Amino acid sequence: MTKSSVLITGASAGLGAEFARGYAARGDDLILVARRADRLDELAKELSAKHNIRAEVIAADLAAADAAGALMAEVVKRGLRVDILINNAGFGARGDFTDLDLAMQGRMIDLNCRTLVALCHEVLPGMIARGSGGILNIASTAAFQPGPWMAVYYATKAFVLSFSEGLHEEVKATGVRVAALCPGATRTEFGEVADMTSSTLFKFAGDPGQVVRDGMRALDGNRAVKVSGLANALLAGSIRFTPRFLARKIAGSLQH
Repeated sequence: MTKSSVLITGASAGLGAEFARGYAARGDDLILVARRADRLDELAKELSAKHNIRAEVIAADLAAADAAGALMAEVVKRGLRVDILINNAGFGARGDFTDLDLAMQGRMIDLNCRTLVALCHEVLPGMIARGSGGILNIASTAAFQPGPWMAVYYATKAFVLSFSEGLHEEVKATGVRVAALCPGATRTEFGEVADMTSSTLFKFAGDPGQVVRDGMRALDGNRAVKVSGLANALLAGSIRFTPRFLARKIAGSLQH
């Protein structure tokens, strides 16, 4: 495969850092984006030295207003190009909707949905003009059913899945690939931030490396939706045959 420039959001830890390692090992250049510049710098140095690739670091709070526009302005200023976008940045929170801070939940919507959409809107025109490129949006198995006690997070991932499928269909004739990756519980910092480590789901958390490999293959093959892991795929597929009241009851029992 030809060398690409890959922009990865939420690259300072978890799946974002694993995606950086995966694309660097393939010989691609990186644009690493997250709030924690120190972690990004350390990762960039590691991967540049190991794989002889270019790794640019851009520290940014992607939940801020017009974060996508500011980020892309910086990309252009540095003379960079985005061939592949990995929309990985996002977070969740567990608890009663009324007890969780509303401003925090608003930031979740902004980061998980608004900025993801805005970044797609920023990079797609160039990709379409070149007749090549790829966007991988990180959704979740949470996208397939409502999630009591994580109601906003589950809803954001349902949005990401639906949006990605629609975009996949719109641009597939242009040579641009769009895929949604739906991992289940995965061994990353996400579980700690979301206060989910005590959840039943995280007793069977999967390997982040496998999730990343599944995502990269899905994007390479322009697969609209990829659920990572056989058990996760079976569970996600079973939702279509499960009454809605039962699906939300089961999800709630796992989260409460």
